[in-house]
Amino acid sequence: MEIKQLLIFQTAAKELNFTRTAQMLGYAQSSITANITALETELGVQLFERLGKRVILTEAGRNLQNYADRILDLTMEASAIIGNNSEPSGILTICASETHCTYRLPAILKDFQEKYPKVELIFRPAVYEKEILSLISEGQIDVALLSMKTLTSDSLIVKELKEETMALICSTTNPLGDQKSIRSEDLSGQQLLLTEACDYRTAFEEMLLKIGVETKRRLELGDIEAIKQCVMADLGVAMIPEVVVRKEIQEGRIRKLDWEGNDLDIVIQMFWHKNKWISPALKAFIDVAHEHIQSV
Repeated sequence: MEIKQLLIFQTAAKELNFTRTAQMLGYAQSSITANITALETELGVQLFERLGKRVILTEAGRNLQNYADRILDLTMEASAIIGNNSEPSGILTICASETHCTYRLPAILKDFQEKYPKVELIFRPAVYEKEILSLISEGQIDVALLSMKTLTSDSLIVKELKEETMALICSTTNPLGDQKSIRSEDLSGQQLLLTEACDYRTAFEEMLLKIGVETKRRLELGDIEAIKQCVMADLGVAMIPEVVVRKEIQEGRIRKLDWEGNDLDIVIQMFWHKNKWISPALKAFIDVAHEHIQSV
């Protein structure tokens, strides 16, 4: 069992796609298949089920994945400490919610890659916050950036960066924009434009429900950009992170309402597994992301 084989297996187990694994690691696909086959032969078990073009982990594969993660982490740690190789290098798998992906992550990644060119960043897409946290717990991603209510966890390290400023927004023609301040009851009769499941949507809905505010109707949209366009088309109001609409507010295309309701207490946080070794690459990413988010 070689380190190269374990690295190939680890990547394939995360991606469940040999073609993508080959592209990520810079090998020919035949080399990926040959190394996986050699590992299966040595261990005497099947690690993947081949279902046409799809592959899935077998029970033996899932068991090996845990050992492979630990072995490769220890290998990197030994190399960095014993070899005194403190310059960040290796592979770092990251994940983030939509707001961060679109409005914060590009600047963070650009700065990080300029400072640490030896680190290969892999972005793992996900749909919901809970799914992202599960991926961390399962060791499929190294670090995640999310905006949500403060979380405490027995299995995760949670680093709070700063409060996420939220904005209640409407179109430039919505009568709410003429009011000096907006209370919760002023939203009665307004259509709410909502994201898919996330903490700030849940907090907003729970707050309105608690004080008995009945809204006219609700429209769930797939992404933040769709919500912005619907707000500008005067289809309703939305409560979303201010960073998403800062430019449109400054340009006068969307109005930010003076909200007198309760704060949603949404915090920008980074997460990683408590048993994860803080490699130079991981520490560097945490520091760069922290610096960027604190500066704006």
